[in-house]
Amino acid sequence: MTLESGNTLSYDRLVLAPGIDIRWGALAGYDEAAAEKMPHAWKAGPQTLLLRRQLASMEDGGVVIMSAPANPFRCPPGPYERASLIANYLKTRKPKSKLIILDAKDAFSKQKLFQNAWKELYPDHLEWVSLSEGGKVTAVEPGEMTLVTDFDKRKAAVANIIPPQKAGRIAEAAGAADRTGWCPIDPVTFESRLVPNIHVLGDAAIAGGIPKSAFAANAQAKVCAAAIVKLLAGEKPSEPKLINNCYSVVGPNYGISIAGVYRPVDGVWTEIPGSGGVSPLDAPGSTHAQEAQFADGWFNTITSEVFA
Repeated sequence: MTLESGNTLSYDRLVLAPGIDIRWGALAGYDEAAAEKMPHAWKAGPQTLLLRRQLASMEDGGVVIMSAPANPFRCPPGPYERASLIANYLKTRKPKSKLIILDAKDAFSKQKLFQNAWKELYPDHLEWVSLSEGGKVTAVEPGEMTLVTDFDKRKAAVANIIPPQKAGRIAEAAGAADRTGWCPIDPVTFESRLVPNIHVLGDAAIAGGIPKSAFAANAQAKVCAAAIVKLLAGEKPSEPKLINNCYSVVGPNYGISIAGVYRPVDGVWTEIPGSGGVSPLDAPGSTHAQEAQFADGWFNTITSEVFA
């Protein structure tokens, strides 16, 4: 393994958590220069700050358009969580404005829960256009702030383009990514199927039914660590089970969630039937308020665990 300084390190087992990179050029017209006008904001830092500035400086009455990609991508409910936050901002700060989601899919994570919340909270400020309704964005024209679909063109005051993605660059450099751009792994140990003694965690891994979520990545790290201890001792790792629990805050005091339990089946992570579920569609406001509190609690717990 070579460091930026030029120094090299040897290893018995190497664990990579590459995260994601953007597939520049996979969406016609969308490259690094275009992202400075139409931010993806899917990697934290300057891009998220740029999107915030654009929303803050937009005139009331401007149209915000978000494009959501086809699967797979980092955080399946992420575009719809962000859309909810933007819609709440528009409702409270720029009430003449509206957000339109152009989606390359007909279905998404916690869809009915999100749509129920949008109908209740943002009926005049958020519109979702599915794949079958012409929502797939096929190209962008940054100079005109225009998104092109199979059926029409839409001009935006602010455009948030969430483009196709792949495993982070280091995964490709290590030879751990296949032609899909993602990293095939053994589900018991998370060892790369392409490069021996390298383990790949998180968004970059092809993890079957397990979503690309922070909760899942944290759980994968623990399973991988236990497997490596066994491997270094010359023992066979135990077959693991993984839990994923994902909270989404759709508005003030309005949370929803989805959970699942997964195990390896025929070399692929598969959800155990009947193991999980989503928030009730008819849940009262008190339940949504409680789930919003759970979301805050989970965030505090995982950040303290990861960074303490």
